[in-house]
Amino acid sequence: MEYVRLGRTGLKVSRLCLGCMTYGEPGRGAHEWTLNEEASRPMLRQAFEAGINFFDTANIYSDGTSEEILGRAIRDFSRRDEVVIATKLNGAMRTDPNAAGLSRKAVMTEVDASLKRLGTDYIDLYQIHRFDYTTPIEETLEALHDVVKAGKVRYIGASSMYAYQFCKALYLADLHGWTRFVSMQNHYNLLYREEEREMLRLCREEGIGVIPWSPLARGRLTRDFDEKTFRTETDQYGKSLHKGLGEADRRVIDAVATVATARGVPRAQVALAWLASRPGVTAPIVGASKPAHLQDAVAALSLQLTPEEIGALEAPYIPHTVAGFS
Repeated sequence: MEYVRLGRTGLKVSRLCLGCMTYGEPGRGAHEWTLNEEASRPMLRQAFEAGINFFDTANIYSDGTSEEILGRAIRDFSRRDEVVIATKLNGAMRTDPNAAGLSRKAVMTEVDASLKRLGTDYIDLYQIHRFDYTTPIEETLEALHDVVKAGKVRYIGASSMYAYQFCKALYLADLHGWTRFVSMQNHYNLLYREEEREMLRLCREEGIGVIPWSPLARGRLTRDFDEKTFRTETDQYGKSLHKGLGEADRRVIDAVATVATARGVPRAQVALAWLASRPGVTAPIVGASKPAHLQDAVAALSLQLTPEEIGALEAPYIPHTVAGFS
């Protein structure tokens, strides 16, 4: 496993980040397709054994049980200081008026709740899950700065938003001497490349680490265009990301299949190899519900695509409506 710095920080992370949304008690939260703890632990152990040290979860994943499962796995299979834990806040964890968002009250409440579920006294990378239009960004940034200074958080990051919003947050942090975002977790894959217009360029200019989510487009890049799975049928958020897929998207998926067949490798390796090679990308966040998923992700890091293959993969793409910001 290769390790790289996260943006301009001194923090070294594996070139793959294991996304832990897949791990959580089924029926808790919005995801019906998650693996329970018994089924999750072999996957997490495999990740540790592969050298992955970077794990991403969120307070809302399976109503907090994803954080709990990850925390216990770290305790049993690794050592806390050898692991980089990333988690997120913004989504509603309760039904009261202050149960969601990025207010000072929410930040202070949710960081302690995540620490308790994870079974740790600090979070390596604490991320705002989405932009909060109801809270002044200054309030959020100062609260995040305070949890860093309190020793509860080492670094802070952000997730999908417009580039102007992220730029404003970086400017305000610099202006006030607050802790700066060091990473951007954004929606980026062969089927959705709108982040190339502004966000990725901004991140390169500002030394921000990029850790894309949904690198395989919810698995759509790993199978035929019309093929369905249990997750595609039940993942309502996934449906919103990819509604209106058209002929150009079919050609992208077909191009992945063509390159994979010529190389004699699974399609997932081709799609991940493309993403990992993009300028500025630090570590794609990969989900894994089967051992082969992790094996393909690790193998993708060694797959060097030719300029001709990259051109064939990128050529069919057409502009898409912004997706993933809510």
